[in-house]
Amino acid sequence: MRELWIATGNKKKLAELERMLAPLGVRLRTPQELTRPWNPIEDQPDFAGNARKKAQSLAIAAGGVALADDSGLCVDALGGRPGVLSARYGGEGLDDRGRLLRLLDELRAVPDEQRGAHFVCSLCLCGKDGAVRLAVEGRCDGVLLRSPHGHGGFGYDPAFVPLAFHKDATPTTFAELDASRKDALSHRGNALRELLQRLQQDPSLLAN
Repeated sequence: MRELWIATGNKKKLAELERMLAPLGVRLRTPQELTRPWNPIEDQPDFAGNARKKAQSLAIAAGGVALADDSGLCVDALGGRPGVLSARYGGEGLDDRGRLLRLLDELRAVPDEQRGAHFVCSLCLCGKDGAVRLAVEGRCDGVLLRSPHGHGGFGYDPAFVPLAFHKDATPTTFAELDASRKDALSHRGNALRELLQRLQQDPSLLAN
């Protein structure tokens, strides 16, 4: 069975990737299986750059094909923040909930009609030599509520309502959707569907 290294230590993100990549029929491996620590610094100015850096470093460290994801939330009223800093927004010491509440506090004076935002997911696939084989990006537009709703998902999901639901009497956040409905709409789902299509068209992209 072919193997694919996945450049993430986020268990909830890994679960989404496993679910969406299941049609490939490959064994997924994680950095925790390496014999030495793997902790790349995400210092690139955009999602694509961070995804590429993580995929390249893991592919070389593992000696195998690696896929990396870099994703985050871009808020219109904040000029695109938190963006590439989404997972580290607000500094050290904050968990997902703390970062979400920090963001909502920043937006407390922003009127409802100006609370637009979008999620971005960049995926990069590299061969064992670190050469980029494939790069795709997905996006999901929506709006941010004033308080969290729902207990599913992770990160900023409890405040993000995709455009498909934002005019409903009771808007539904990513955190209130089941896995299949979220996959159908999300930035990561959009990126992974394109990735899958490309890999199914050219299986040699996964060859070690």
